[in-house]
Parts: sequence; C-alpha cells; structure tokens
Amino acid sequence: MLNKKERYFSSLSGGIIMFLAFPFTGSLTPLIFIGLLPLLIIEDSVLKSKLSSSNLFLHTFLCFLIFNIGTSWWLINASLGGAIFAFLFNSLVMSLCFHAFHLTRKYVGSKEGYLSLPFYWLGFEYLHNHWEFAHPWLSLGNTFSIRTSWVQWYEYTGVSGGTLWVIIVNVVCFLAYRSWRSKQNTLRTFLSLWIVILTPLLLSFYTGIQHRYNIEKDKNQQKINTVIVQPNIDPYNEKFDYSTFQNQNASILRLASKKVSSETELIIAPETAISASFDESQFNSLSVYPMYRDSVLSWNTNLLIGASTLNIFDKKQSKSSRALKDGRFIEYYNSSLLLRPDSATTFVHKSKLVAGVEQIPYSKYISFFEKLAVDNGGTIGSLGKEKNVKVMHTTFGKIAPIVCYESVFSEFVGEQSRLGAQLLCVITNDGWWKDTPGYKQHFSFARLRAIENRKWLIRSANTGKSGVISSDGSIISETKWWEPDVISISVPLMNTLTTFAQYGDILGRSSSFLSVFIFIFALSKKIRPNNDRPKKSKTKEIVT
Repeated sequence: MLNKKERYFSSLSGGIIMFLAFPFTGSLTPLIFIGLLPLLIIEDSVLKSKLSSSNLFLHTFLCFLIFNIGTSWWLINASLGGAIFAFLFNSLVMSLCFHAFHLTRKYVGSKEGYLSLPFYWLGFEYLHNHWEFAHPWLSLGNTFSIRTSWVQWYEYTGVSGGTLWVIIVNVVCFLAYRSWRSKQNTLRTFLSLWIVILTPLLLSFYTGIQHRYNIEKDKNQQKINTVIVQPNIDPYNEKFDYSTFQNQNASILRLASKKVSSETELIIAPETAISASFDESQFNSLSVYPMYRDSVLSWNTNLLIGASTLNIFDKKQSKSSRALKDGRFIEYYNSSLLLRPDSATTFVHKSKLVAGVEQIPYSKYISFFEKLAVDNGGTIGSLGKEKNVKVMHTTFGKIAPIVCYESVFSEFVGEQSRLGAQLLCVITNDGWWKDTPGYKQHFSFARLRAIENRKWLIRSANTGKSGVISSDGSIISETKWWEPDVISISVPLMNTLTTFAQYGDILGRSSSFLSVFIFIFALSKKIRPNNDRPKKSKTKEIVT
C-alpha cells in the first residue's frame, strides 16, 4: 500500500515520464510503455486501501496536468489564457477517462477493469477528436512519430493502434510489477510483457519490407516536380501588416522563381500567405492577383497557396455567419487556394479548426464564449468551414489540401486519400509558437499521415519546418527554422488505398461505442446491490 507522500510522488513521476517520452520534449520514446504504470500502482493502492475514489482523481489530474504542460507549454507563446484552459481541460477529460476504468474495476471486477482500460482510452481519444473541443495532439499513438520504423503497421490501424500498444504494455507492466512483488507467476508475466512489446516491432519490420517491395514492383509510378516555398514572414510583426502585403506576396514568387523550371508542375506556399481577407468572388480584383496569375501562366504550373477569404450570403449559412447592416451575412475562412494555368481558381475551406482561435466551441449554445476568442492575427471568432472533406484537381492529378491543424487528424486525411488524393500537401504557419517543440512536433506528426495513407507528403511552413516525407514516413528533405528557403524535388503520385484510409479508425470508433456500454454496466453493478440488499425485519429479535 502507498501512503499519501508515495502517491503524490508516483503521480508526479508518471507525468514526468510521459512528457519525457513525447517527441521533442524528451523524445525518450520507450518511457511511454511505463508512463501509466505509476497511476496503475496508485489506483491499485487506493482500491485495496478502500480510500475514496476522489483521492485517485486528484492524483490522475496532477499526473495528466504535468503531461499536458510538459508537452505543450509552448502554447503560451500564442495565448496564455488559451494555454491554461487547454492544460486544465485536457487534464480533466483524461482524468475522467482513467476514473471510468477505476470505477469499472471497483464495481465489476479486477480482471474486467484492466480489460476495459484500452476501450476507455481509445474511445476517449476518438471522441476527443470528433467534437468542437477536439485536440488530437496528445494522442498516445503520436509518441511514435519520431520512431516511424516501429509503427509501419499504422497503414492498418492509424494512430489508435499505437495508443492500444501503449495501453496494453502499461497494463502488462503493472501486472509484471504486481507478480514480482507477490512472487507469483513472475516468469509467465514477464514473458507476456516481452511478447506484447516485440510482436508489433516485428510486424512493423515485415510491413515495411512489404511496402518497399510493392513500390519497387510498381515501376510505372508517375512523378511530378514540386517547388516548396518557405517565405519566413514574422506572424507577429509583419504578416498581418497590410502596408507590406504586396511585398510579402512578391517575395513568395521571387523565392519560387529560384527553383521553378520547365518541369515544375506544382508550387506550394504556406497557410494564409495571402493574408488580407478578400471576397472569393472578387479574387480577380485583388491587388496581388495579376502577379500570381501571370506567374502561373508563365511557368505553366499549378499553385497551391493559403489565403484568408470570405463569402457574402443572402441567408445565414451556419453559426459562423455574421449579420451585416444590409441584412446579408458574411463568413470568413482559412482557405486553400489552387491556381491552375488552364481553369478557374479553386477554394477549399479549412475543416478542422483550432478551438479558441478559429472556432469558439458550442458558441451556438453559449454565445458568451465568442467574447473569449483568441486574436492570433486576422479574423477573431469562429470561422466558416467545409461541410464535407474535399480534394483538389490539378492538371496532373488529385492532391489533398491540408491546412495546419488538419494534419493532426488521421481520419480527415484518410478520407482525402479515399477521395483519390495522390499527394498530401500540408500548408501551415507554425511561427506563432516560436522556436519551441511545437513546430517540431507538428512536422513529426505529418510523418504518421504519410504512413497511414502510404502517400508522399510535401509541407510548406511559413517559418519552418518545410519539407518532404516519403510514404514510409522517412524525412527526405527539410528546411531550417526561421530562414527563407525553397525546395525543388520530384515526388511520386501514389494511388494506394490503405486499410486505414478505406475503413477509417475502426479501433477508435468501435471502442467509443463499447466503452459507453461498459461504463453503463459498471454503474449498474454499483446501484444493483442497494436494490438487492434484503430488508431488515421490523420484528424484534427475542433473546432466549
């Protein structure tokens, strides 16, 4: 049994171990396999000591708070208030998930409790990625983004497979620890531990070989020459200074011209590179339009670039529509814009919006939340978004326009792949976070999207890192932080449709469904004994 000081020490240790395992806040990846071990030890001690469950909740919250702050402290650079809210809120929902496991073990049984933990955690991550407070950044499966050779099987499971691996190993580690303490079945438990650790590694090795074989077999793979631009415009002091708007856009084209050749088929530039909000129907009248159109025609290439755009409607379209004085409605967007040499401009609006910055969660029901919006340049408040996932049609094939935060959503990118995207194109502006682990983590997570979809990925980031990632998650080329740069490289277009892209996050989806029933069953076991308890007889006992 643990005393109070030992419980606090364990919860602190768990949080530290977890953030040290996470990419670029320690990058000691193997530690993730014991990150939850201290909490499992605390939970077992609380249960056996018959302490109140609130004691466990306090320790889990402390552990996850340290994990959140340790991995995401850089959010403070964008917004102190937003960062504090994110730390507290994410720690709370993680704690509630772990608490559901504890209640299941308490009221249903020990064995059933440990079996429920993977369902609860996978279900939690899935649901946390599909509501307006979505934050998939800290999914446990993301930990392996810097060890892509370990998780080549993500093409079948997505990030949820990595999360499942982490949870199972942590549970078996705890059982091995408990067996060692009690000196019972130690050999058998430790053998099971090595099996659950090594089996996915061997599977990854085999899957990687199989993927390389399939690529070598396909010798008729179409390749295109791409130019990736990193203009390095300071988002705090320059990007939204409209007196330099013309010069900013001219500098993007000057950088591109250094690498553009007669073979270039695609140029990509960062998120909101065209930073002045303009009406999409009036794009041809924008001051920078002629220079972009002339360049595209002269180079005979496609240009994918980020832009701040708007549309005006006669009727309210969504909760993001804002009323104008003339009775019409306006919506602002964070958009991908594709210019082709042979057709009209295509716009695709960002679908996965950053809570508190681009989207005020549930402001439709709590309008006061709109006043808490974070100003990170540009429009303040909820932006409009696409109702359906879209891809873009270029002169050479289909590409997936992925704007910033969208690159962290596995199923979103998977659906673009299912719609026929042959190349993943990420445009982003990570300059808000300054020189911190934030932009490095963001670049690293993109490697997992490449594996899940077995597509090449090119990435244009305003201040870095821009780069090229192959279909096995390997980094082929990357730029330095906070330096203007441009990359020219030929990349293959791939028509592969992986199991994950075709069916989505089966593990997360099924676990979210099952975990609800597991929790309801656990609560019923808590309530039922009170109903089944025999009533006391009102007849006085006669003592003889």
